[in-house]
Amino acid sequence: MGYVIENITVITWDNDELKVIKNATVETEQSKISYVGCKKNDTPKSSGKVKIDGMGKVLVPGFVNAHTHIPMTLLRSYADDLDLHTWLFDHIFKIEDKLTDDDVYWGTQLGLLEMIAGGTTCFSDMYYFVDQIADATAQSGVRALLSRGLTNDEDKDDYSDDYRINEAIETFNKWNGAENNRIRVAFAPHAIYTCAPKYIRAIRDTAEKLGAYIHVHVDETLKEHNDSLRQYGKTPAQHLYDIGLFDLPTIAAHCVHVTEQDMDLMKEKNVSFIHNPGSNLKLGSGIAPVPDALRKGINVALGTDGASSNNNLNMWEEMNLAALIHKGSRLDPLAVRAEEAFKMATVNGAKALGFNNAGQIKEGFYADMVLIDLSKPHYFPEHNLVSNLAYSAQASDVETVFVDGKILYDKGEYKTLDREKILYNINRVCQRLFN
Repeated sequence: MGYVIENITVITWDNDELKVIKNATVETEQSKISYVGCKKNDTPKSSGKVKIDGMGKVLVPGFVNAHTHIPMTLLRSYADDLDLHTWLFDHIFKIEDKLTDDDVYWGTQLGLLEMIAGGTTCFSDMYYFVDQIADATAQSGVRALLSRGLTNDEDKDDYSDDYRINEAIETFNKWNGAENNRIRVAFAPHAIYTCAPKYIRAIRDTAEKLGAYIHVHVDETLKEHNDSLRQYGKTPAQHLYDIGLFDLPTIAAHCVHVTEQDMDLMKEKNVSFIHNPGSNLKLGSGIAPVPDALRKGINVALGTDGASSNNNLNMWEEMNLAALIHKGSRLDPLAVRAEEAFKMATVNGAKALGFNNAGQIKEGFYADMVLIDLSKPHYFPEHNLVSNLAYSAQASDVETVFVDGKILYDKGEYKTLDREKILYNINRVCQRLFN
């Protein structure tokens, strides 16, 4: 089945050029977009498709949450107002030791509820019990790049018996390319402060053999940065570059304290820089040098990080923060423009995750799209619709969400997930975890 969306305003990218198409028609055929234009009459290909009137709405590419830890919805507001290392080592790691596969499954379902309703159609996740995350994601209909977080500070020559790497290989073999390539699998050395150099090299070599992407935290805090200089005589990014990790397609989360030289190395290796402004601000980690990365031509995308450090999975807030905080910190109103923030949230995220046929409303691309209701007061007057989306829009403005040409959410109704069942099980899980 396909859809014909008529009388719609479309915002998308085409060859790096922002396009706003008024009174457009968008058609889908199975999982792909089959037509974008301004035709007046039905064509034979339109026959039998479900028609949607787009008057008073805008159609945008679905958001891509390029770095998150979805099951950490269970830890929302569990440990707040702390720096990253205190938060992580004194609180988060301790409670995560108690998590079961069932906990992670329902925490993922909760995160999917939140993301879908807010217009996120694709995400990149790093966590544990990836089988359960993949099961929930498959059921939801959302697109994802999943990875098992890998930690081991024992520096040795042979990791063939490392259960974490072996779990990651099993996950890759089972899930990579599943659901008509809607789910893919990456390898995720957590960070240089939780992974020995030879361990990172072993992960890199394994990922290279399998043709997998890398997902890693990079230079999130000043402590990580300075500790790396003391221990290795180089920055975290330079350390990972020398190990050879950046030789593979890499998603580098945070990059708060990367230097000009680091960014040159990232540009050389086509590493994607994932900006997580909400989490970085809340943990007091700093503000990433996004304007400099953009100036160098690095692919910059957006992520929420986990709901335990954000405390939500709202990509609208991340887009808004990305467009605002650099203006203030740089005393430059052009530091990150509205359209750049919109691009980070959509096509740049898809590119970072390797879903090159997503992130745009374009013929032949996946029909991962979001209908936004423009009847809300904060959209009036409409001087600049992209500015309205970056500076005024709310997640609650999302009306309809498509992934792979299927409707996952429409006017408050979930089509693939059982909201009441999920919330019931979240209460059950939290009763065991926290009481």
